[in-house]
Amino acid sequence: MLGASVAAMTLDIDRLRAETPGCAHVLHLNNAGSALPTRRTLDATLDHLRLEAEIGGYEAADRERARLNAFYPSIARLIGAQEDEIAFIENATRAWDLAFYTLAESYKPGERILTCVSEYSSNYISYLQVAKKTGVEIVPVPDDNMGQIDVGALANMIDERVRLIAISHVPTQGGLVQPAEAVGRIARQAGVPYLLDACQSVGQMPIDVEAIGCDFLSATGRKYMRGPRGTGFLYARRSAYEKMEPTFLDNHAARWTAAEEYEVVPDAKRFENWERYFAGVLGLAAAADQCVELGMDAVWARIRLLADGLRARLSGLKGVRLADLGALKGGIVTFAVDGAEHDDIKAELRAQKINCSVSTRYSSRLDLEGRGLKDVVRASVHVYNTEAELDRFVAALDAARR
Repeated sequence: MLGASVAAMTLDIDRLRAETPGCAHVLHLNNAGSALPTRRTLDATLDHLRLEAEIGGYEAADRERARLNAFYPSIARLIGAQEDEIAFIENATRAWDLAFYTLAESYKPGERILTCVSEYSSNYISYLQVAKKTGVEIVPVPDDNMGQIDVGALANMIDERVRLIAISHVPTQGGLVQPAEAVGRIARQAGVPYLLDACQSVGQMPIDVEAIGCDFLSATGRKYMRGPRGTGFLYARRSAYEKMEPTFLDNHAARWTAAEEYEVVPDAKRFENWERYFAGVLGLAAAADQCVELGMDAVWARIRLLADGLRARLSGLKGVRLADLGALKGGIVTFAVDGAEHDDIKAELRAQKINCSVSTRYSSRLDLEGRGLKDVVRASVHVYNTEAELDRFVAALDAARR
């Protein structure tokens, strides 16, 4: 942890808090739900909404075209991609859907989707729907003894039936960070498409899509990136999207070239649609630029330092059981409180302007049900949180528990 401590010290926490208006109002430990945006992101979003109100929505988009187009290199810089591999999508679920359902159009009975035990409910529901329609099989790869995907088991499960490997990088219900790069090496070697749900990891830790080796990556703006709600993006590797015609097209994703002909646009914008949240595009670009400027190594070190500190504090509370799995743990800290209704705990803390959340088995049934957990309290830290806030949270939790 010494390296993490040194790296975290490169961040000016007082300045970060001063640039985050919400820090003056709440103790926010629900960053895995929706983090507090900076004033810079807020201004970028609101300024464009005001411009739309003053001169008209189409006219505002025309005036700000260069800044809107800068969204693509901003996201590309953050994740190590090329700008023609980025599409703005209104949220991570829809971004993930656009990749998955396009891939799934050709699935046949007996073919397989390999996923992880900790997979998110929205994704798994999509697997179930496609399995019902096509006969494809959903096969969860077992966990290893650390509670993360067993990479050896995954390698042994690869055969000609496997059409997709799809996992969540960081699950919604815990601190686990899946070994995404190791999964990517297996996918590349086997020539199997790899879809990574990075909803909880982009903005929390350094992401390099080349190192990970994924063909598609979906992410949201509202979580660790600290962007506006209603924003997200899809990364689609050029070698993957060039072979694909998305399930949905409109007159932005394709051109109507003749009465009975159309032509899909040549880049990842083929996954977009014409109407979008233009103010959110600018807000998300501002958030991505700020991530890059802060340095994701320093952000990741700070988040891990705080999360490890929170776990240490919670481990000393009677009747509190930590629930995080994995060899590598991130900023999401989950736990169970003996004899308590977790929604009541959340409500009591919120009354004190302390924000946390509850993850239920409906979010990740295979994982939580498999561990005998109905739900867990989720406290997720970000760079602007402080040690004093962690002390206050634990004291308030202890009082609520009693």
